[in-house]
Amino acid sequence: MNRVLDIEDLRFTWPGQDEAVLAIERLTIAPGEKLFLHGPSGSGKSTLLAAIGALVVPQAGRIELCGQDLSSLSRGGRDRFRADHLGVIFQQFNLLPWLDVTANVTLPCRFSRARARRAGDVEAAAARLLEGMDLESSLWHRRADQLSVGQQQRVAAARALIGQPDLVLADEPTSSLDADRRDRFLDLLFERIEEAGSALLFVSHDRQLAVRFDRVVDLPEINRAAMPA
Repeated sequence: MNRVLDIEDLRFTWPGQDEAVLAIERLTIAPGEKLFLHGPSGSGKSTLLAAIGALVVPQAGRIELCGQDLSSLSRGGRDRFRADHLGVIFQQFNLLPWLDVTANVTLPCRFSRARARRAGDVEAAAARLLEGMDLESSLWHRRADQLSVGQQQRVAAARALIGQPDLVLADEPTSSLDADRRDRFLDLLFERIEEAGSALLFVSHDRQLAVRFDRVVDLPEINRAAMPA
């Protein structure tokens, strides 16, 4: 497999709207590549991530994830494929507040046998990731809603990485951090990404981060729908 993600002639329009939100001729990510996707508000970042995650189905074009054309799968098939191959770090982290840290991290392995199999001892894998994200063990059995923002962020990253997903999607995960905490988080994230062998699609409006990535793509430059007339 030469690419973990291959998008071609993608076009998506929200129901009830006349104008397309996405019109992308080509976007690819190689296995293990760290790609920085830059774009201001309204450029289609969130919609693109939803399409890659098979949460929305484009009207035209092709999205291949790990060689699988997502449009050829049933809705249930897309859900299973997403669980097996994608890790996601949401902008608001989306931890389950009533679960403790370890239960949040191991959650993807409940939905994906493939992720659980790759993780091996799931509890031990969660512990290794949490240690690697520099989260002290005294917090591992604390409810997620009792953590600081920075701690929740590291738990969300560990959850995305458990079971070695082929691709991790990170949606503005550093937007709530100051510069020092942001840089420390990126150091930890990159180390864990490389250990897992995952590719990373990191979406942000913060251009200062771009120099740390293998490749930089400006979404307005490839999304014809966002181009001015």
